[in-house]
Amino acid sequence: MLLAASSCVYCGIVEGKEVRGEQGATEQRKLAKPYPNPPLVEALCEFRFAGGPAWDGTVPGLVYTRLRDQFPRSRTVRDVEVQLTTSDKGAEQIVRPVERVQLLQHDERAIVQIGPDLLVVKCLRPYPSWERFSQMIGRALDAYREEAKPAKLAMIGLRYINRIELAADAVDLEAYFEFRPFLGPELPQDIDSFIVGVTIPYEGGRDRLRMELTSASASRGGGLAFRLDLLYSLVRGGAVLLDDALEWADAAHERIEQAFERAITDKLRQKFLQRSE
Repeated sequence: MLLAASSCVYCGIVEGKEVRGEQGATEQRKLAKPYPNPPLVEALCEFRFAGGPAWDGTVPGLVYTRLRDQFPRSRTVRDVEVQLTTSDKGAEQIVRPVERVQLLQHDERAIVQIGPDLLVVKCLRPYPSWERFSQMIGRALDAYREEAKPAKLAMIGLRYINRIELAADAVDLEAYFEFRPFLGPELPQDIDSFIVGVTIPYEGGRDRLRMELTSASASRGGGLAFRLDLLYSLVRGGAVLLDDALEWADAAHERIEQAFERAITDKLRQKFLQRSE
């Protein structure tokens, strides 16, 4: 793999006029239709709750009863949870086993995961649409709230993971990405692999957008692959009411969509507009 890094500013075209910066990205997205060949491989929305009654082991079964027409299969999964705590002895990492229940569609392309103070709704490729995904999230959240009765939100995260493949053995990253590694002119410009990330505060620090672009393993057909990971999260627990969770998710989706459009160039955008054979 051979990559070249450099730097430039966003430049978009709106109705025949050149518009630079934030306005160009926003206006271009408003005019765009859903991509025929989108790079999205996974979308998920995670809720962490606090307060409320002690966890009742019957909750997953009761939620399943409410959702079984859309998620007819269920299974129990075992995982580990890592928790960081601080004490007089310093920072301490606690690892504990956890058991969660997954509700699945027949093709396993949509999954709801349930646990104590946890609800995750996940969609795999092909992504249906935000309208359908948000309806899925809303229905799962209503069922969880009805049965588990959480008191408040501790965290929400909306995450979109994209895999971008290019049929080339070497590319100039500047031609495809507005968000990419930068190396000063005195450094070698050829890159084998990379990871670059930023965290951007929103709403006075209540929310946070994390953007990461990394090189990835190419498919068997060769070429180059990249992973663009966008996570918008509520980091100030209790700052959003449970009743406002879906409104928050709508705003989070809009910001993720804007960030995605501003992170890519027109050359890469044209690739997503081409229908796959």
